[in-house]
Amino acid sequence: MTTSVFDLFKPGVGPSSSHTMGPMTAAGRFVGLLAARGLLARVARVETALQGSLALTGRGHATDRAVILGLAGFAPASLDPDEGEAALIAIRAAAWLTLGSGGPGIAFDERRDILWLGGERALRHPNAMTFAAFDAAGAALLRRDYFSIGGGFVRDQDEIDRNAADDPGPASPHPFVSGQDLLARAEAAGLTIAELMFANETALRTPEAVTEGLEAIHAAIEPEAHHVVHGRLYERVTPVEVRLLLQEGMVVILAGGLVPLPSRAAEIADPVVGRPAIGGGIAPDVPVPFRIVARGAACDEPGMPV
Repeated sequence: MTTSVFDLFKPGVGPSSSHTMGPMTAAGRFVGLLAARGLLARVARVETALQGSLALTGRGHATDRAVILGLAGFAPASLDPDEGEAALIAIRAAAWLTLGSGGPGIAFDERRDILWLGGERALRHPNAMTFAAFDAAGAALLRRDYFSIGGGFVRDQDEIDRNAADDPGPASPHPFVSGQDLLARAEAAGLTIAELMFANETALRTPEAVTEGLEAIHAAIEPEAHHVVHGRLYERVTPVEVRLLLQEGMVVILAGGLVPLPSRAAEIADPVVGRPAIGGGIAPDVPVPFRIVARGAACDEPGMPV
């Protein structure tokens, strides 16, 4: 088995790896290809054609939003939800989009520039999309097909036509083909399973890069609290972020009760879920009702597990 933990666990955007992460990645790759071929500065319009499943279920999976953000230079692993939302609002309001990071600005009307071709299905894969770039005279500069094959993985037309696995890179020092094989190899090498897997990962990356990547994955999936800002529910917030939100005048809501009001923010040195100062005794898996308050507006909402 040569699959990396970083292929199995990927920080990204939802609700779908194939219909959200994949299209965002594909859009970014297309902009990168334009830049690599020296065409980016000449682009005046980009058209995206979504086919098959991407078109039929794409609106519910935010495929259109993903494409727009990908063209604008955002990537699933590093996307800040608030920054992405603000960018979408600005792009839609101005009907103007800057391609990638520092690329040209182009007119962008998603009603014209995103095509929903639900009746068309590519032969290679049902999750197909085609990006096309045009110059100011309407001449085609580049057209490229991409396929979102699941798990956030994307293949372009050349890659999928090879019909072969990707180059696995350097050989793993402890390859295995089953759970039983893994146990036997770990015992023979005098390693724990974690040590064996770490050795396999460091065949592909430096130990520091593996550690940093694992810590980033843990930080992304470890829920510490729930909070509401401007009436929106966020599923994760770190203790440091709680303190910053309070200092910015926000009212933060956790299961079990309110964080002390902003006037008392200075009293909180290091807020942590479950401490008495912010509601205390929070059961880790019991949904409880809490009060949503954001800049003076209040409403009751059902609780979510912390």
